[in-house]
Amino acid sequence: MKEIQKYLKEYLDYLEIEKNRSPKTVENYRRYLSEFINQEKISSLEEIDQDKIRHFRIWLARRQGKEEGFLKKNTQSYYIIALRNFLKYLIKRNVKPNVLPEQIELPKIPQRQIEIIEYSDLERFLNAPQGDSLRALRDKAILEILFSTGLRVSELCSLSRYLNIEKGEITVRGKGGKLRVVFLSPRAQKALKNYLEKRSDAEEALFVSLTKSKNPKVIGRILPRTVQRIVKYYAKKAGIVGKVTPHQLRHQFATDLLLNGADLRSVQALLGHANISTTQVYTHLTNKELKEIHKAFHGRRRK
Repeated sequence: MKEIQKYLKEYLDYLEIEKNRSPKTVENYRRYLSEFINQEKISSLEEIDQDKIRHFRIWLARRQGKEEGFLKKNTQSYYIIALRNFLKYLIKRNVKPNVLPEQIELPKIPQRQIEIIEYSDLERFLNAPQGDSLRALRDKAILEILFSTGLRVSELCSLSRYLNIEKGEITVRGKGGKLRVVFLSPRAQKALKNYLEKRSDAEEALFVSLTKSKNPKVIGRILPRTVQRIVKYYAKKAGIVGKVTPHQLRHQFATDLLLNGADLRSVQALLGHANISTTQVYTHLTNKELKEIHKAFHGRRRK
């Protein structure tokens, strides 16, 4: 085994076992670092230098993506972040590389433009599941809980049905295995209670997949892709133009809190963000209030 492959394997094991990263994260890091190693034909740590890193960055910038042309800046940054973290790990192991992590600058990424749904559209969307069938009650509960808690779709799918609805809070295991508490609105509590009262199966999962028959049967824990289809279906039913996803409801949750006066640190905790900088992406959405201030106070002495 080449020296670089030995260190790469040790690093990936470290991510999985000591850092408790998800299998998907570990696989992504394997792919990012392997592409750097293969593209630059690196076999030992000594071969990692500024010239090879610069050459790799040029290759990334000019590389064509499968569907959308050149790789986006944020996609390029994933490769560079993985490389920086790999070098940090080596230093922690008392193996000093030729290039220090802080010597590698991250690509400058334009601020993300987050789309949110107008409040009237949101109400129609949340009320779109109608009827008392198990499917309709399940879908109503899913939409209300996504908006009430800001859960990631993977977190929603992993919930257990054995929870205290009356307490109005759920302990969730998020990214990196970190626990946080999220809270149920009265509407979410009611929707969840109605849904669980209709369930007659013994499946441990809170949300389940159902057969497409007239009298649907439970076929196991719901999958993220199914939740995405449910959200898309009811957005269309509510007459909302444009794409709506479960993650957009997470954006909606955060924006709703900030617009109603919540502080950024509290929103960070509720979303389960490790860094406040991740939460700050929402602050520009609250600038609608600034428009009203400008309208009320600017140029009042002019005729």
